[in-house]
Amino acid sequence: MVYLRVVPPDGRDSPGSKPAHADAVAADGVASVGALKKSSVIRGLVKTIRPHQWVKNLFVMAPMFFHKDLFSSTVQGDPSLNLRVTGQAILGTGVFCLLAGAVYTINDLVDVEADRVHPVKRHRPIASGAVPENFAWPFAISLVFVALAISYFKLNLAFAGVALLYFVENLAYSFKLKKVAYLDVGLIAFGFVLRVVAGGLATNTQVSWYMIACTALLALFLGFGKRRHELEGEHAGKQRSALEAYGKRSLTIALAVTGLATAATYIAYTLDPSTEAFFQSKYLWLTAPFTVFGIVRFLFLVSGRAGRGLKAESPTQEMLSDVLFVLNLVLWVLVVVAIVYRLRPG
Repeated sequence: MVYLRVVPPDGRDSPGSKPAHADAVAADGVASVGALKKSSVIRGLVKTIRPHQWVKNLFVMAPMFFHKDLFSSTVQGDPSLNLRVTGQAILGTGVFCLLAGAVYTINDLVDVEADRVHPVKRHRPIASGAVPENFAWPFAISLVFVALAISYFKLNLAFAGVALLYFVENLAYSFKLKKVAYLDVGLIAFGFVLRVVAGGLATNTQVSWYMIACTALLALFLGFGKRRHELEGEHAGKQRSALEAYGKRSLTIALAVTGLATAATYIAYTLDPSTEAFFQSKYLWLTAPFTVFGIVRFLFLVSGRAGRGLKAESPTQEMLSDVLFVLNLVLWVLVVVAIVYRLRPG
């Protein structure tokens, strides 16, 4: 049976009836809201995977600079970058960025209740509700699958194994072990060591014990600095249960010990005969003052004594927004490049 709605000759709907164009307007409105929500979720996902934190994954590229064939000479005698080695290092770094993004997403999902009482972290997309939890889980899992697929098919099995170990270690950290004081920082340091080992496997470069030691000590230093930074905030115990076992005095001591050990190991590395022979230079020790300054500046930043208070939710953001720290880092890179490459034969 077919029903016909009679419309008056003047084209207007009868009193009490729904306007003819109302359904179309409503549909457009729903579509606009849906598009806006989708855009908001995408922005939230990008924020959740923390691209600004991926700077830590540059440790994967560190072994590349020790590859014997990183630079070669052209027919004209000019130095030429080995694109294959460089490409493998960049690809390996990308894999760890994807895994880090997955770990950050899972960590936010696990910590969602604690983050909601944090003055800054409560604005994170998952904690604030901008990204639904039932959407964030499959997103994180897809990042892991893509990263492991690239590791196995584009790099090698050994690299894929280390990448998987890194992810599993971070899962254990997120779900349980981050609640154990000092062990949590040790696991952070282990993650940095895995990055360096993976970088060596990606580029087929032998990783020296000096590099392993420097990486582990520096990571411990940065990890204790992160805890010191978090301890300065309000609701410290609620936002991270392990903080209840930390004290400002014990963390200050831990920072001092690991900072001194990091500086000493780095200086020993620059003065080691094998290092001088590899780089064909005896002047690498000139980079040590920049390393020491960076360590001292970091201590001031995480303790809120840099004359600017605590302005960010993590030490990484504190460092990247500090002009003196960034300037010191740039100068260190320039001096290293000048010594290592300008003074090498050819």
